[in-house]
Amino acid sequence: MFQTGHHGLEGLGRRLFILGRVLVQLDLHELQAVEHLIQLGGETFGDPGLADVHHRLEVVGLGLQELSLFGCQHGALQSSRVRQGEPKLCIVVAILAAEAPIITKSQEKPMPRPLGIIFAALAAGAALAAPPATLRVDYYHTGTAQAESFAVDRVVVEPLPWPGNLAKSIDDTNRGKFYFEVVDRATNRVLYSRGFSSIFGEWEDTPEAKTSSFTSSESLRFPMPERPVQINLKKRDGQNAFKEIWTFTLDPKADTVDPSLPPGPGGVIALEKNGDPYEKVDFLILGDGYTAAERGKFEKDARRMMELLFSKSPYKEHRKDFNVWGICPPARESGISRPSTGIHRRSPLGCTYDAFGSERYVLTFDNRTLRDVAGYAPYEFMEILVNGQTYGGGGIFGLYGTVASDNAFGPYIFVHEFGHHFADLADEYYTSDVYYETGKARIEPWMPNVTADPKHPKWQALLTPGIPLPTPWKKAEFEKDSHAYQKERRQIRAENRPESEMEALMKREEAKETVHLGQDTWSGKVGAFEGANYEATGYYRSQTDCIMFTRDQVPFCAACQGAIEQIIRLYAK
Repeated sequence: MFQTGHHGLEGLGRRLFILGRVLVQLDLHELQAVEHLIQLGGETFGDPGLADVHHRLEVVGLGLQELSLFGCQHGALQSSRVRQGEPKLCIVVAILAAEAPIITKSQEKPMPRPLGIIFAALAAGAALAAPPATLRVDYYHTGTAQAESFAVDRVVVEPLPWPGNLAKSIDDTNRGKFYFEVVDRATNRVLYSRGFSSIFGEWEDTPEAKTSSFTSSESLRFPMPERPVQINLKKRDGQNAFKEIWTFTLDPKADTVDPSLPPGPGGVIALEKNGDPYEKVDFLILGDGYTAAERGKFEKDARRMMELLFSKSPYKEHRKDFNVWGICPPARESGISRPSTGIHRRSPLGCTYDAFGSERYVLTFDNRTLRDVAGYAPYEFMEILVNGQTYGGGGIFGLYGTVASDNAFGPYIFVHEFGHHFADLADEYYTSDVYYETGKARIEPWMPNVTADPKHPKWQALLTPGIPLPTPWKKAEFEKDSHAYQKERRQIRAENRPESEMEALMKREEAKETVHLGQDTWSGKVGAFEGANYEATGYYRSQTDCIMFTRDQVPFCAACQGAIEQIIRLYAK
């Protein structure tokens, strides 16, 4: 089982009483979110009364980023007074003082707690267990295309409680190149599991992996267990079945488990909150390469991208199933690294173009810092906005997505890369240059939107009645146009011409492709169209066009929409 909040029923009773005093309610997860602040305040200031709370707020100062989860602006948190009309700040003050006796202006002695409130607290405590802490294992993944090894780096307790639904702890979606289980050693019961992919998992499919080694920092996050557990890490074999590749034991009470808080990244922005974190998909948008003066730009960019995501089905229909948060640690200078053009930046999250030698691929390899920053918000998924115009992005299932915020096609990239990260959607295109090695045997992919079996695709229930399988389309004509476009694209990059020229080229290509793919015999129908997963032959997609195939103004294909909804159901209550 998982370990619930350490303050238990007594602490819950105190907090419910205090919240009753200010006539505002917080949900249980929000109460837990400031538990570590109460601990911090108690250790630093002793056991102060209400009169000392203003001083405590000022001294803790930048350590209170989590309080923005309750709608408090960071400037208000540093104020020496609680202003009328700021009930959320009043709540926070009350919570931070909850360990102290309750003294009103008209009383010299602590006010007794009414029995009704105490009984209400007892009932709430019986009905709802406080969410457990979030435990994270950071580890190193090292190897080549032929061999790999693992080593634990550190085990940390993140600042916020576990944001997920404990009733949905087992992942049965069959997504990702890797899969891990948390197993109770006493009962051999699987407590938690998730599939995921990784930077190492991508790198090992590059030509470089045949001749050199690579080390990547990776993380496993799960609810704090009550007692020792075994962690089993599995990986797809040659037939795409999961096989165990690493196992280790972990005692959550070991003195090597680090509960200390990492440096604060700045305030957390509640971009959209539709409910308690454990009932929703929690999506975190991070900024990299934004200076302190550009924080307003980040928030504007984040809201623009969020609205674009929720304009696309099925996210549009499931908007209320999401919470969206924002964090933007300030950069010393604007922008991120682009080594191929001699640009190098020490941005807070370490994002860079040219990952794996691909000029448009944007990743960060600084997993430790990324996780420490992200831990200040509830999240299951995250996408990084990099402050720049050059076309680029990336997305890895269960890790993160990236996008250049100022590019004309940034909104498209945001949604496309989030598809990789959120639902493990495969790229359906096959004419673009990629850094992976292609031409391998056509094993049935685990990704939900591509298949090697056109006669019996995994989206068979969605097929248009009577459609031929495989489904014919104007493939040769499309490939001729696309190859000509790719040649011109490479030339623009080789000559380092202005980004406006690249954007103009892409817009011309979009207009041509929209007509070509939208006016074919089986356009808009669900079948099995050859050409997907970086291969011209042997892999098939469900429709002629899709967000995962082109930059055209089209929706996700039927297979992608179904796959996205499956992940939403895994996290939303």
